[in-house]
Amino acid sequence: MSTGHTAYAHGANKWFVGHRKIGGPEAWLVWVLATVFVVWLFAIQTGYAVVSPDIQVTAGLSIAQIGLAASIYTWVFAVVQFFSGALLDRFGSRPLMAIAVALVTIGAFLYAGTTNFATLALAQSVLAIGSSFGFVGAGYLGGKWFEAAKYGLMFGLVQTFASLGSAVGQPLILAALASLNWQQLLVAFGTFGVILVVLFVLFVRNPPAEQPALADAGPAQGENVFRQIFRDLGTSFSNYKVDLSAILAGTSFGAMLAVGTLWGPRIMEARGAETSFATILTALAWLGLAAGAPIVNVVSDKWRSRKWPAFYGILLQALAIILVIYMPREGNGAALILMFAIGFFAGSHMLGFTIAAEAVPGRLIGSASAIVNGVCFIIGGLLTSIPSAMLPDEAVLADYQAALWLLPAVVVVGAVAALFIREDAVVPAT
Repeated sequence: MSTGHTAYAHGANKWFVGHRKIGGPEAWLVWVLATVFVVWLFAIQTGYAVVSPDIQVTAGLSIAQIGLAASIYTWVFAVVQFFSGALLDRFGSRPLMAIAVALVTIGAFLYAGTTNFATLALAQSVLAIGSSFGFVGAGYLGGKWFEAAKYGLMFGLVQTFASLGSAVGQPLILAALASLNWQQLLVAFGTFGVILVVLFVLFVRNPPAEQPALADAGPAQGENVFRQIFRDLGTSFSNYKVDLSAILAGTSFGAMLAVGTLWGPRIMEARGAETSFATILTALAWLGLAAGAPIVNVVSDKWRSRKWPAFYGILLQALAIILVIYMPREGNGAALILMFAIGFFAGSHMLGFTIAAEAVPGRLIGSASAIVNGVCFIIGGLLTSIPSAMLPDEAVLADYQAALWLLPAVVVVGAVAALFIREDAVVPAT
């Protein structure tokens, strides 16, 4: 090779290395793609609530089968969630994230082709497996592609966009259904997924600094990969900070999920509010979470503390929930502020992810994040289902108030868990 070509190659290689630096342009591209994946899969999840009545009619299903299909998604997601983070720790984001996007895409097309319960159940299962890598994967990539001090902020921004997607998703889907039928809408979701898979294959790489670690992180010779995964999960579970952060995050987000998707609108309807007003309240809760998720990390850095912002934020969330449940019947106006406050202070749950990530070695960030996220959805499911069993068939306001005390009580448990976390000095993000 001539001297000119050598100099050119050296210059090109120098640019490439500089381009692929932590926090550089490629880092932002990878993070944006991961965040788009989360928003897209949240839109598909939100869309199920909107199109399920049409699926029920077209496929000749019962309401019990529609509910069972939703439960199948939750069960599969909860189980796979714990392993998704360990798999990311073990093999890195490439090619796992592209495979996850592909699974959600396949699930969307299966949805569109639903003709019986078996197809719907399969669609839910495939979607759940792919989705289990979404939020945790975005957090994992943020933790690997950016400085450690920015992990909480980047993860909080992912939650911001996901919450915004949840707030506007249903109205947009309803508007789209004015021009498309449900099959065409789901085909559109699937087609977008095909494009996203191509983008993930082309652009999502493991960060340069992690390449040697990831090469060593594969299955050791003679050792089963599943044994390694269980070992990583066991190591994360054995860390008391991971366990306590999972409790504080799970109780906070679980209550937010229960209030924002079911109990908030139901109790307002029991007060005599219109369904449209109850829908606005749901959107306000998610908008509050969109604002609170990144702000709590900024406050945490300013205070140089994780536990105290989490403690006070979760207590204020519990207070807002109490006021929504037990305020006077004429309190519809106050509910607008209180529902936003529930979501805003629920942003404190993001500190659970930050605490867990800072408590384990870098190679276990995915496992720790998956444990926290899995507990979030398990508690959310329990806080949705347990009060249902305590309510009569024709529930009135007093019945809801008698059953929903469980929500703020569980949130207070999360605040107590935060108190038991011993923390070192926090280095603020720069």
